[in-house]
Amino acid sequence: MRICPSYLSFILYNPIRKALTNREKVLEESGINRSSVVLEVGAGNGFITEALAQKAKKVYALELQEGMVRKLKKRMRKFGDKVDIILGDIATYSIRSAFADVVLMYYSFHEVGNQADAAKNISTAIKPGGKLSIYEPTIEVKKSDMQKTVRLFESAGFEKEAIHHGAFTRFARLRKKRL
Repeated sequence: MRICPSYLSFILYNPIRKALTNREKVLEESGINRSSVVLEVGAGNGFITEALAQKAKKVYALELQEGMVRKLKKRMRKFGDKVDIILGDIATYSIRSAFADVVLMYYSFHEVGNQADAAKNISTAIKPGGKLSIYEPTIEVKKSDMQKTVRLFESAGFEKEAIHHGAFTRFARLRKKRL
């Protein structure tokens, strides 16, 4: 597991990446709207969190690294209590049950150490009928790796809705099965 260290966070949030990434499309594909409560797993220094805060009703930004959390808090200050920043590991964090309409992981799930426990926690967090949106970099995540991730979430109670692979990004959207 390789995690981008916080001292390299400028790679994650820079004008070139901002110009090349259609963050609005990410939110649209993920089913995020003005009434959405979103859990972002692996928020980093706020590249996607910023767009989420502008559109969603409430954002819970979970981040593993203290250095990233410090940068994230600084960047999210302008959004007030609309964004709650949580320092923690999705695999071990004691998560509230069925609070999120959407869980979004943007270039982060491949960095999770215990993916099986993370999938269980994510399943706990999402309301029945809620969406899980996974974006991964093609340079680090092979097609077979993405298929394995989708299968992991299918075994955790999700149904695949959409999947596509582009030049730079692999994407999957799943929906939590209703009881």
